[in-house]
Amino acid sequence: MTNASPHRIDVHHHFFAPEYVREIGPALTNQRVVTDWSPAWAIDDMEKGGVATSITSVTTPGVWTGDAAKSARLARICNEYAAQLARDYPGRYGFWAALPLPDIEGSLRELEYALDTLKADGIGLITSYVDKWLGDPAFDPVFEELNRRGAVVYTHPTAAACCAGLIPDIADAIIEFGTDTTRAIARWLFSGSAVRYPNIRIIFSHGGGTMPFLWERFLRASAAPKLAAVLPNGILHEIQRFYYDTAQASNEMTLASFTRLIPVSQILFGTDAPYRNAREYGPMLAGWGFSSGDLRAIERDNALGLLPRLR
Repeated sequence: MTNASPHRIDVHHHFFAPEYVREIGPALTNQRVVTDWSPAWAIDDMEKGGVATSITSVTTPGVWTGDAAKSARLARICNEYAAQLARDYPGRYGFWAALPLPDIEGSLRELEYALDTLKADGIGLITSYVDKWLGDPAFDPVFEELNRRGAVVYTHPTAAACCAGLIPDIADAIIEFGTDTTRAIARWLFSGSAVRYPNIRIIFSHGGGTMPFLWERFLRASAAPKLAAVLPNGILHEIQRFYYDTAQASNEMTLASFTRLIPVSQILFGTDAPYRNAREYGPMLAGWGFSSGDLRAIERDNALGLLPRLR
């Protein structure tokens, strides 16, 4: 489709509330991209890439600062900014609301406000908090509530506390982001969270990180009696229920393994804007060889299944 007829729904689009940038500052990667971002710039970029709607989210490092009160305040600032963005540009923006995890009480308060008052499309989490990954029992109260609500939960990787700065001169995003997504998938599966919280529609970024490449190892691990017991329907059943976006995963090398494991119905269009954009990924996906129907599903229709308000 032409730029005059945007149709794609981008589930992986980052925004930067000015007050959040002032407080988090150096922790954000690629400061030039961050400081150049504005709602109007993003709309222009969406138009050029055929994106009708972007679902915005806070990127790594998220809103947790180590101080519960400050983190709750940052989450509220970001969520209200994103909600205002959606009001200012009707139909062009939605948002995944940030939570101040690992603060459980603060997160429960914020998810209620974000979903009920601000009408967020879902919740946006990062893959690990301090020394715990999604699926850790410490987070159960939050996921129990999200499961009760049948919420959509978008996840974004980070460099875990264990593993930041391991290789000199190599940014954590190069290796650690994909690896931390894989850790989160493993924890979500093997903690039994995937089975305990069946109503949560969870999205993993970047084509599932390194998980598709490590599929044989995941499969062998799941055969161990202790792990098999928490996955009564088998590991493949759960992995193929999750959703995955195409941000940084639209190249032919990644698609070769990703699309063999994950059905088209579970793949969502994502760009990682403003770090990347739809002008890059649209042609890459179109060139892979998807049928027109499958491409339409990835670029739009699968997201409509999760976000029917966009119809």
